[in-house]
Amino acid sequence: MKSISKLKKELDKWFSLYIRIRHSENGNNQCCTCGKIDNWRNLQCGHFVSRRYLATRFHELNCFPQCVSCNIFKNGEQWKFGHFIDKNLGEGVSQELVILGHSIIKITRADYEEKITYYKEAVKNLKKEKGIE
Repeated sequence: MKSISKLKKELDKWFSLYIRIRHSENGNNQCCTCGKIDNWRNLQCGHFVSRRYLATRFHELNCFPQCVSCNIFKNGEQWKFGHFIDKNLGEGVSQELVILGHSIIKITRADYEEKITYYKEAVKNLKKEKGIE
């Protein structure tokens, strides 16, 4: 039986693939904070509210493709990321995510397993739909 930390790591993998593929077009993505265009495999799953907050770690509105430079070397460019979210999802959504991120939740083993199954299937379907291998 896999530990909770291994399940979290596996869900991180499938969720990241889903976010990057979902936003790709012809195999490419655009960094949500600097606009750099690159292959979906070269970008990362950027989190507006840090991954350390479990309530928003796997929240689809909190995550968009980001280049390594913005996500890692520029610490996520949170101000630009928040502006991107409000512009594309509606004014105030970034603030709602910040509030949600600070709420306490518990993700059970069953929750992780269910989400892993969901995102694995979603990735498979998106790859087929977008003609990505």
